Amino acid sequence: HEAQDKAGLAVAKSVKLALQGEFVPDAVNVQAGGLVAEEVRPLLPLAEKLGKVFTAVAGGVAAGVTIEVRGVPQDVSVLKLAATKGLFSAVVEEQVTYVNAPMLAADRGVEVELITAAEVEDHKNLVTLRGALPDGRVVSVSGSLVTHGDSDRLKLTEVDGFDLELDADGILLFFRYTDRPGVVGTIGTILGETGVNIGAMQVARREAGGEALMTLTVDSAVPADLLAEAASGIGATAASTVDLTDEF
Repeated sequence: HEAQDKAGLAVAKSVKLALQGEFVPDAVNVQAGGLVAEEVRPLLPLAEKLGKVFTAVAGGVAAGVTIEVRGVPQDVSVLKLAATKGLFSAVVEEQVTYVNAPMLAADRGVEVELITAAEVEDHKNLVTLRGALPDGRVVSVSGSLVTHGDSDRLKLTEVDGFDLELDADGILLFFRYTDRPGVVGTIGTILGETGVNIGAMQVARREAGGEALMTLTVDSAVPADLLAEAASGIGATAASTVDLTDEF
């Protein structure tokens, strides 16, 4: 009976996902070109989250986005769907699904291209989204599935050309600014005064005193006015936030 119960629950979950237009792990996905390999499935949430980060950092939709997948020999066509879903999740009011994501991209003239490469340095696998904005600025974000003991962790490894290693989960804040002493303390004070707790922080810079990117994980959502206040307080040239709270 236990096996039947588990099978019944699995079927019910698959039906629910299908009705919602979501990816059904055990079903053939027509647009993905067939069954999705077991090794590729854990990369689905990574690709979707990278899409969300890309749109947040870009501040809008790019005219075209290239998804580059390295170190995964299996068919990764479905990752294009996942990334496209993430790209539009915060852009449109309607719910974005695996079914309507390609149509949303087509309606807005956004070209999404998938390219693959067999090898990758420093990572077992690597997914990168790269695209040009209307003003000519190029934005890129990268992430990897990293194995820690018996579990896999989704990691952000690069944002806008800055290298980092941070869990791709929870509520993230990004600040671009000129590197100088006291910035970390200022951000901590501004957020702390409003009850926002910082769970993790990383600062990436290319050189001392040069352009830097601060990435924070916080325990609660940061409204637009507080984000603007924090950005102004440190003289940030750009600030954004994205919610990557694990839904998967």
